[in-house]
Amino acid sequence: MLEEAGEVLESVLKASCLPLSFLLFVPAVLLLLGPPPAAEAAHEFTVYRMQQYELGGQPYGTRNAVLNTEARTLEADVLSRRCVMMRLVDFSYEQYQKALRQSAGAVVIILPKAMSALPQDVVRQFMEIEPEMLAMETIVPVYFAVEDEELLSIYEQTRVASTSQGSASAAEVLLHTATANGFQMVTSGAQSKAVSDWLITSLEGRLTGLGGEDLPTIVIVAHYDSFGVAPWLSHGADSNGSGISGLLELARLFSRLYTYKRTHAGYNLLFFASGGGKFNYQGTKRWLEDNLDHTDSSLLQDNVAFVLCLDTLGRGNSLHLHVSKPPKEGTLQHAFLRELEMVVASQFPEVKFSMVHKKINLAEDMLAWEHERFAIRRLPAFTISHLESHRDGLRNSIMDLRSRVDSKTLTRNTRIIAEALTRVIYNLTEKGAPADLQIFT
Repeated sequence: MLEEAGEVLESVLKASCLPLSFLLFVPAVLLLLGPPPAAEAAHEFTVYRMQQYELGGQPYGTRNAVLNTEARTLEADVLSRRCVMMRLVDFSYEQYQKALRQSAGAVVIILPKAMSALPQDVVRQFMEIEPEMLAMETIVPVYFAVEDEELLSIYEQTRVASTSQGSASAAEVLLHTATANGFQMVTSGAQSKAVSDWLITSLEGRLTGLGGEDLPTIVIVAHYDSFGVAPWLSHGADSNGSGISGLLELARLFSRLYTYKRTHAGYNLLFFASGGGKFNYQGTKRWLEDNLDHTDSSLLQDNVAFVLCLDTLGRGNSLHLHVSKPPKEGTLQHAFLRELEMVVASQFPEVKFSMVHKKINLAEDMLAWEHERFAIRRLPAFTISHLESHRDGLRNSIMDLRSRVDSKTLTRNTRIIAEALTRVIYNLTEKGAPADLQIFT
């Protein structure tokens, strides 16, 4: 049979005027006609879309959601109308811009399964990139996917196919294109629609002080939102899960103290868990409007001693009290500042404490800290955080994971705040209580 086939082939070569290179195409065409392996026919994986929102008339993120295009990696010469796949470990803002400049049809960024195991330099670099990605509005759909074996196999095959496009021989390119596995990326969802009436939910609770009706009120606030380049991947463990944890613990401790007449203090305590914190503290803004502009009976309208906002308390050995205006001596907020300094120095010497003064910049699209919402309404307020700057990328990143929050640090920082608050509320320093007195053990 082989001899007969050889004779047929020899006669074809003699009779044909086609170039020899034509033979290269024959097996490729035959392969294309054959059915693909069942395992490679289709693979479904979950993707998470990049943020899309408007704030103050300014659009952010990606405007499109529909994806139906062929996959490529950055090694390909042509990215136009292709779905560009990138791995986070190799990701850079320059590569992302390259894909957008070449009119890519979509971008899919593959995240490692063990995000907590990423090197710190990769984490820091991506946290710096996230706000840049959101600030640059694009019509290109941008998605994130968590890697698995199938997805990594698709990526590697696509990378090999993309790299081969730079081959010198056009015949080799065509042969490889015909024999390689090509992947069409298709999303199952529909085009996104704007939410016209966004409901913000906030919660408040109060402990009424013992005494007359005109008691001073201390307000303790934390926003519960998380934020990152992709909403469904944003855990917000430190910002601001740690702040909410601190607020709930303070509410628990003081509710026990307020249960007994002997320890029932002469201060109202108002606890507020705000929504919309990552969107310029919209929940706090509405709450203040409701309590100050649309009602005659509110604790905020009476005698507010100060507002304490809790934000990012779960890491590090530093605590910073952020203020828009330094507290004056003789005020309760100044007394709280002094008690914080004393508690840290006498009981937690490993902690570095400082006050950070930053004026409110109303020209910015976003306020720096939540206390600024209260300061605008002339309520004395400050924010306590382990972060020295409001610009730290940790506050708005999908890298803010539970594994990066130290429970012991969060417990210590909450205790520092609780000790200082208790000393202020019960006037313990004036009563001669020693600085190293541990109230909560």
